[in-house]
Amino acid sequence: MWYGAVWIVTAIRPLDRHDWFLENLLVFAVMAILIGTYRAFPLSDLSYLLITVFLTLHAIGAHYTYSEVPFGFWMQRTFGFTRNPFDRVVHLSFGLLLAYPIREVFLRVANARGFWAYYLPLDVTLAFSALYEIMEMVVATMVAPGTGDAWLGTQGDVWDPQKDMGLAAVGALLCMCLTALIRRLRAPRPILLAGREA
Repeated sequence: MWYGAVWIVTAIRPLDRHDWFLENLLVFAVMAILIGTYRAFPLSDLSYLLITVFLTLHAIGAHYTYSEVPFGFWMQRTFGFTRNPFDRVVHLSFGLLLAYPIREVFLRVANARGFWAYYLPLDVTLAFSALYEIMEMVVATMVAPGTGDAWLGTQGDVWDPQKDMGLAAVGALLCMCLTALIRRLRAPRPILLAGREA
């Protein structure tokens, strides 16, 4: 419900309607997958919450175009950045918020355990990030050459795609480290009886 309300509000008079539509193509696909698999393959409430937070950030970026988000300008002024960093925040959030749902899928579908239960979500998050950057390039050059800068949001940075992928990887790594730490802290401890483990 929350995301539906956010999506409707951000669909009203976006800064660039063509860019908004392009930004939402993947959202339509993701929502179709999530709704289509809900009964047969429901995720945890935490996973749905994390996905919703990411989609909310994306909806804001799509409404303003990522390089024109007011909160990003506030960050730019406050922290002395040379560009509007909102897109960087969202790419970091992509890894930070979506690696956990990806991990959940690996645990259930591939029965991933140990190292692989943490490495594979990081790997797939980075692969999705790279696929998105390639898709952006294709759309900007072939489908919508007039929307290129708004769609890509590079703001003059020739290393923008690499930085975006790097931030997604950092976010996923942080998510997996935090997940591992929480699991370790919540793991049952052995009971000691007379100086020996039970």
